[in-house]
Amino acid sequence: MPVADLKSHLAAATRLFRVPADNPDLTRAQFAAFSKQIPLLYFILISNTIAVAYTYVNVAPDWLTLIVPSVLAVLAGLRTVWWLRQRRRVRSDADILSNLRATNWLTLPIGAGFTAWSFALYPYGDPFAKSQVAFYMAVTVIGCIFTLMHLRSAALIVTLIVDVPYVLFFFATGEPTLKAIAVNNLLVSGAMVTVLFIYYRDFADLVASRKSLLAQQAATQALSDENFRLANLDTLTELPNRRRFFAELSSAFTDAERRNVRVAVGIIDLDGFKPINDNYGHSVGDRVLIEAGRRIREVCEGFGPQRVEFARLGGDEFGLIVCGDPDDVDLMRLGERIGGQVKLPYQLDTAHTGLSCSIGFASFPDSATTSEALYECADYSLYHAKRNLRGRTVIFSSELEAEIRSRGVIENLLRTADFSTEMDLVFQPIVDAMSEYTAGFEVLARWHSTRLGMVSPADFIPAAERIGLIRPLTQALLVRALAIARTWPDHVRLSFNLSAHDVCAAEGILPLISIIEKSGLPPHRIDFEITETAVTFDFVRAQQSIATLKAMGCGISLDDFGTGYSSLSHVHRLPLDKIKVDRSFVADINENPVSHKIIKSLTGLCDDMEIACVVEGVETRAQLDSLRRLGCDFIQGYYFAKPMPADAIGDYLAKEGQGLEGSGAKVVA
Repeated sequence: MPVADLKSHLAAATRLFRVPADNPDLTRAQFAAFSKQIPLLYFILISNTIAVAYTYVNVAPDWLTLIVPSVLAVLAGLRTVWWLRQRRRVRSDADILSNLRATNWLTLPIGAGFTAWSFALYPYGDPFAKSQVAFYMAVTVIGCIFTLMHLRSAALIVTLIVDVPYVLFFFATGEPTLKAIAVNNLLVSGAMVTVLFIYYRDFADLVASRKSLLAQQAATQALSDENFRLANLDTLTELPNRRRFFAELSSAFTDAERRNVRVAVGIIDLDGFKPINDNYGHSVGDRVLIEAGRRIREVCEGFGPQRVEFARLGGDEFGLIVCGDPDDVDLMRLGERIGGQVKLPYQLDTAHTGLSCSIGFASFPDSATTSEALYECADYSLYHAKRNLRGRTVIFSSELEAEIRSRGVIENLLRTADFSTEMDLVFQPIVDAMSEYTAGFEVLARWHSTRLGMVSPADFIPAAERIGLIRPLTQALLVRALAIARTWPDHVRLSFNLSAHDVCAAEGILPLISIIEKSGLPPHRIDFEITETAVTFDFVRAQQSIATLKAMGCGISLDDFGTGYSSLSHVHRLPLDKIKVDRSFVADINENPVSHKIIKSLTGLCDDMEIACVVEGVETRAQLDSLRRLGCDFIQGYYFAKPMPADAIGDYLAKEGQGLEGSGAKVVA
């Protein structure tokens, strides 16, 4: 055999008697299994040793039957106790490897010690006692191989240390029976070693497959965790999404209910975000959303001692869950901090944008007894804030609860209302500022409910929008208004308000066009008033609808200018004929220099763009004189007339005509 092959075989043989150090998982598994079986090994040694020593106690010296067995039993007992303690300890891979190697080498002196003691006892016994020694050594070595099967190297060492001297010793006795026992033990030990190798291989494969399975499970779990994260994450802002928000709300509500403490829900809506999308594009809008989300999250994370969960619900709407027993003062303080951060300027490339936010809060147990109802209350608080306190924080209260009940009643009755009999129309004059001659009438709807009596348009118009009745209501009112306007003088125009749902509907304004064509009233005598809020609802579709109405010859007025988003882009991107200035600027025009300057700027803007300026809410002669000096074109307000029924318009126009004829004023069409 070549020297290289001989060295290779020797190295392979040497590895059989060593504890492998290149596979920590296998080593750890060996240690875990071995530590459970090693006490059994020492039990076999101690019990068998005591039995043999008892047999020889009267025929052999005391040092062989008492002292040596006692020392061996004590050593085995101490090792048993040591191994039992290892089960409760957490060890490193290096420590485990060190203990296995120490155990591996301890088998050499222990095996040699028990073997030498057995041979020393043998000469003192009779044939039966001598046979017991042979049986003791054979059974003990087989038991050791079984209990050491997880540490192959130790099992092989014991087999060699015991079996080789055993066979040689009993062959040397010349006794045929003992020689047969020795051969039989050798064959059985060989079979046991073969089983040992097979078992050790299968054990190593099992550990490897378990490691692979654990790796697959870990990969599967990691993938599952990632899918769960993505399913609960808003991909744009990387905030928790709507799904995660409601899961957290359910959990927080259950915990608050169990502990009998308060928990609050907040909904944030960004005011003025839609014009940013319209004017600068969705890429800028996305960056604004990301930045706004980052700012709000920083406020929430730094708001103690309450814990605040924050998520994006969709669009420009965000949700808050305030845990930790917050009171109304805490909620208002949180709302103010969020509002302050959102209002800070957003510098995006060349675009410099600004936002504000409206926030609605509701808390358990004050506002609702279920998580779903709590969210609805917060949503209504937000709705109230956007309608009445834009840019502010509103906490749900008993007043809002009463308002919700009233709103529900209005919605239910509106669904069954007969628009032809319950809806009345009134008309308010729009007067030429210089000639003080009526140029047209704005039509206003009044609902006389059979159960509620008179219901304000501020209540039933939003209700109709919410329940999807605004478009049929608009169409019914437009038919009646056009029929009434046909009875007026040709120079008197009709001004009619359209909702966001009218100009932004998917099917367009075809029903309105059809009504106009069937009415017989020339389109050039019709002005449609559209609010800035309606325009921003869906600017592209609103722009298309307005352009269609304009192409028919209808006039277009932008209503309530200055109270909505006040985006000048609407002025130059829409084919407007008039801008209507809200009454809030008129009330103190002679006392407040700011109001005076605002109207002056607006009249100048209208003059430059060749757009007529209509001012609402004029109630005194002083206000009228100031507005005339500022160059306002048309006036609307109680100074001239309150809204009147259709049958009063004839007398009103007749008296106005008589007054103008008496004064010699020139009638301006």
